[in-house]
Amino acid sequence: MKKAGILNRHLAGALAELGHRDGVLVCDVGMPIPVGPRVVDLAFRAGVPSFAEVLDGLLDELVVEGATAAHEVRDANPEASSLLDARFPDLELVPHERLKRMTARARLVVRTGEARPYANVLLRCGVFF
Repeated sequence: MKKAGILNRHLAGALAELGHRDGVLVCDVGMPIPVGPRVVDLAFRAGVPSFAEVLDGLLDELVVEGATAAHEVRDANPEASSLLDARFPDLELVPHERLKRMTARARLVVRTGEARPYANVLLRCGVFF
């Protein structure tokens, strides 16, 4: 039995399949998820698990070379905005509608229980060497 890191077998397996430049959307409970990407739904109750908990757990396991979020997060969710700025100094901001379209090309969507608006980020996987 695995004793550390991400214990959810579906999520751990999906992460192991990712490669360079693959997209991973970490999203709130309200983000529309298109048909196509693999989805690991972690939502249990409103707010559980939080966007921050899931994002930080993923960042412990992934090499990320870039991140994109909706510019609407700035006004609608200052806490998520601050978190994203702290984790991604070169965060790219796009309109929310564009972020939703970009999600269709993601390889993986990880849905959290976050119930505050615009707590979404599209990660671009990098390589460790």
